[in-house]
Amino acid sequence: MARPLHPDPRLAEGYARCAELTKRHGTTYYWGARLLPREQRIDVYTVYALCRLADDIVDEPERVDPAVPGHGEVDPGVRLRMFEQHFWDCVAAGRSDEPVMAAVVDSLQRRGTDPECFDRFFRAMELDLTRTTWETWEDLRDGYMEGSAAVIGEMMLPVLQPLTPAAKEPARALGHAFQLTNFLRDVGEDLDRGRVYLPQEDLRRHGADPWTRRVTPAWRSMMAEQVERNRALYREAAPGVAMLPRPGARCVATALRMYSRILDLVEEADYDVFSGRLRVRPRTKVAILADVLVRGPGRGVPPSPRASLAPRSQ
Repeated sequence: MARPLHPDPRLAEGYARCAELTKRHGTTYYWGARLLPREQRIDVYTVYALCRLADDIVDEPERVDPAVPGHGEVDPGVRLRMFEQHFWDCVAAGRSDEPVMAAVVDSLQRRGTDPECFDRFFRAMELDLTRTTWETWEDLRDGYMEGSAAVIGEMMLPVLQPLTPAAKEPARALGHAFQLTNFLRDVGEDLDRGRVYLPQEDLRRHGADPWTRRVTPAWRSMMAEQVERNRALYREAAPGVAMLPRPGARCVATALRMYSRILDLVEEADYDVFSGRLRVRPRTKVAILADVLVRGPGRGVPPSPRASLAPRSQ
């Protein structure tokens, strides 16, 4: 019989629910974390759970979770502020009666996460309620992804225990890479919410219009450019794998390879990200996991299957 995640029943329930949230919605994080010792694995789940709950408030306000206060409040902005205040109140008290938040607070206190990370995160979530477009890549990266993506990499560092402070920048790059992959895969879903997370400057330069939801030559050229930008971020992040102890290195290498595989699927679909969500097959994830376990985490990012066929830009 497996031992509980924590001797305190309330915390055990909270950690179990964080793990379930991750398994249901963040399968790449879940699979990668399976390679960590249990004490680190549950901390990955709490980071994901907190971010997921906040993200659902702005993206899927109809979804109600008992960990989020203000169930009768319909305004996402009000609910987000209530959730953030609840989080800070629990951090200040060092506890919570609600199991998920109790686990989150227990975890971040044990690993000593800088609270400033969460301030940046909540500020980015607020932007989702007021901004629907971003003019340039720099605007998107520095104005939004700093708090929604790079900061997630920073939150993971106390969990993964890097061997050197130099791991911070690769961790931030990996957060950016994961987020941009989401943006490229989820163009259709984001349009349904009235948002475009593609730089307007790039869309205009290629003459591409996502609102038509059509794959045109202009759309292909614009998306190919974004995919290459995304792969550059993965290459920037890859050296950070070697800066982690072996369990953390295997975890991050697995997540990196699984997520970067989505870019291959985008290319294989001829950049059609309007017809449905592109998903890495479970058997592919198992193969990646097995390869990392057998051959080690490595350092590089696997090249695109189409790389040798794609014409080189002049």
